[in-house]
Amino acid sequence: MSDEYFPTVTKIEFKGPKSKDPLSFKHYNPDEIILGKPMREWLRFSVCFWHTFVGGGGADPFGSPTYIRDWEGDLQGMDLALRRIDVAFEFFTKLGVDYYCFHDVDVAPEGANIDESFANLDAVTDYMLEKQKETGVKLLWSTQNLFSNPRYMNGGMTNPDLQVFCYAAAQIQKIMDINHKLQGENHVFWGGREGYQSLLNTKIKLECDHMAAMYKMVVDYGKRKGYTAQFLLEPKPREPSKHQYDYDAQTTIAFLHEYGLKDYFKLNIEPNHTTLAGHEAVHDIVVASEYGMLGSIDSNTGDTLLGWDTDNFPMDLAQTTAIMAVVLEQGGLGTGGLNFDCKVRRESVDPVDLFIGHIGAMDTYALGLRKAAKMKEDGVLKSMLTERYLSWSTDPLGAKIEKAEATLEECVEYAKSHGEPNKISGKQELFEMIRNGYIYG
Repeated sequence: MSDEYFPTVTKIEFKGPKSKDPLSFKHYNPDEIILGKPMREWLRFSVCFWHTFVGGGGADPFGSPTYIRDWEGDLQGMDLALRRIDVAFEFFTKLGVDYYCFHDVDVAPEGANIDESFANLDAVTDYMLEKQKETGVKLLWSTQNLFSNPRYMNGGMTNPDLQVFCYAAAQIQKIMDINHKLQGENHVFWGGREGYQSLLNTKIKLECDHMAAMYKMVVDYGKRKGYTAQFLLEPKPREPSKHQYDYDAQTTIAFLHEYGLKDYFKLNIEPNHTTLAGHEAVHDIVVASEYGMLGSIDSNTGDTLLGWDTDNFPMDLAQTTAIMAVVLEQGGLGTGGLNFDCKVRRESVDPVDLFIGHIGAMDTYALGLRKAAKMKEDGVLKSMLTERYLSWSTDPLGAKIEKAEATLEECVEYAKSHGEPNKISGKQELFEMIRNGYIYG
């Protein structure tokens, strides 16, 4: 029996909006039915292993670590890895989340060679499987880290060196096997170094061809092994690469279409990545959903005054309401979820801050779900949006254009016969006023 690593924290319970206890849920009531489903099914919360139990001890680009967790002590290697598994599952169960996520190197140390690294991963994930069975916590997704080790300084799937490409392939295959063992529902690919630092030494199309070739081998291997996890690509425009090939949702969807992979992959969208791409936080979630490609969400937010991926906990009710409105409209996230790819600030050095960050974010999403459900039930904004595009559904030419059955000549004749178009207000301010009434009213 392992020690208790958060002795001052008991199971987090729902106590309602009037609760003054920071270690309680005010809005997240997991089994409450919202629009026909329990809250926990709409939200499918997940804790990420890397920021929560590994991280950098509060380090940032300008400062060294500010904390070392008491449970780590002087442990190293496999002893430390197994200790972190105990800590993590105590955290998951006390917080009351159903899912977690990890990179391969988050949970097991790399060895002197690939065989030793894989043996370490096998041993740790065998223990993780025991903990899953013991607690009922499930794996939302796992992924391979192809960006931290110096061997991947020029990328993994897009590396100009064939040997590195094949090493990346071995790492991917291994985590596919591990993911299946742990019954992971998805498998994520984030290409932090799949891009370039300089156009002078880069063959862009060749590198994208190689990345697509890797994905095709992944699809083939998964089919042959009978694996069922949903593959997810995670867009990000830059950092650590100056330019990443999976720049944003539309770029990534175009890549999948170009290489015939659109039927095998969906997207894992991180709002902080979206703002780094120059879009508002919810943009990529909307785009992915509209094209039927939204698979999961790394539910964090960024600090728009800082120029890097800050991975803040999402505490903005307007943003979570907008996100949950999209999730409700598409009927849920399927096998995906809301994974908190978030870290406490370097000034938040107390272990209990890990709970407070997650509780606050879970409550903000739960309240956002409630607000979005009310908006959907009332249907006011949706009817206004329908009315804005009404001419396309009421005039026969509109349907003909949408079916790609019209000609330019028909459009010209329509323009001449109908004369100068009327100016029709977009009513942006009214949309915003009505939305704010739901959020803050």
